Amino acid sequence: MVEIANAAEAATRHKMNLARTSVNARVATGTLVPLDTVSAERWRRLSDNAVEPNGYFLPEWELAVNATAQGRTDVSALTAQVAASEGQRLIGLLPVVSAWRAYGLPLPALVSADPYGTLATPLLDRDQADEAAKALMQQAKDSGAHALILRDIALDGAVMMSFTRKLACRGLKPRVLQRHERASLDATRNSDDLLRDALGPKKLKELRRQRNRLAEHGDVIFTIASTPSEIKRDLGTFLALEASGWKAKRGTALAQHEGDAAFVRRAVFDAAARGNCEIVTLNAGDIPVASGIVLRHLDRAFYFKMGVDERFAKCSPGVQLTLDLTRHLCADPTIAMADSTAIPGHPMIDPIWRGRLAIADVLIPLSRHDPFVAAIRAGLALRTLVREPARHLVRTIRKLREKRS
Repeated sequence: MVEIANAAEAATRHKMNLARTSVNARVATGTLVPLDTVSAERWRRLSDNAVEPNGYFLPEWELAVNATAQGRTDVSALTAQVAASEGQRLIGLLPVVSAWRAYGLPLPALVSADPYGTLATPLLDRDQADEAAKALMQQAKDSGAHALILRDIALDGAVMMSFTRKLACRGLKPRVLQRHERASLDATRNSDDLLRDALGPKKLKELRRQRNRLAEHGDVIFTIASTPSEIKRDLGTFLALEASGWKAKRGTALAQHEGDAAFVRRAVFDAAARGNCEIVTLNAGDIPVASGIVLRHLDRAFYFKMGVDERFAKCSPGVQLTLDLTRHLCADPTIAMADSTAIPGHPMIDPIWRGRLAIADVLIPLSRHDPFVAAIRAGLALRTLVREPARHLVRTIRKLREKRS
């Protein structure tokens, strides 16, 4: 790490002052367009024909994020378009922000925007994926950026392959900045076989015992809200449950921030109207004990967030909800895989969904032999070196406080 910093130190000192002003200004404007000016109709046609699903970059979701979500509004877009009989056809789209906004660093790079979900894989048309990737990179370069940073992208997915192929044509290759693996579900399997293999007979027996304890409060019923009217009915339950536990103590519950609450109310309603969102809820009698939001795009589902009633913690309501969701997704022939979009090593879902999805932040260089690229990598590496100990300390203090409370 020190060698990287030393090698780039001279370039960093000489170039970063320029990057702080002129380059960042060009990246912030240039040939980019405001995200909310992209045709929603063309965007939907692109998402319907995407080479790789991403429920968080569907227009109904991302436009709602862009409108009101805390710290995630007013982003720009890279777009790839081709002429078609009906006019311009959108074949690629990536919401982006400057590196200054993403990292607080004056780096001449564009960074994929945060869609309030840990997946920012660009949408590329399945019939012209490589051409779309090439066009997005060229537009980023034309805007004044020296690199494009794809955050939270599926490392082994079709989109990353398209970017890699087009880079190789120019003698370039992507650089993985960081990677991790998170839980995913193979929804093509029989759910009973999958859960038995994942949890084993002893754990399943214990979970049945816990479910029986829940049943002491009334019939345990799993419901699925998928129409706008059903979503409207169950969203309040989800928001209340999510804000009833540790998330509320940390101040991270959606309902605690007006902009976030407005975003999720709009997003789930609009997405459900197009068949791309469900709210799943587990009730014990008249008491909702767990609820979650699930996005759907093409053959994939995305487990966005979950809220539980912590008064029933001994009955594992979050696990019980996830077991029913697993059965629901495995029984749906339109879903092949579900992405947990959870942190790596998540203690609840990792033991249940045993598939693993490689996710990474990837730096895409936009020119050969560009000294700015080394400076960008060095700046991000140093930022990580400084931030990680601080983040670890914050997590440790938080856990101690939660134990005491």
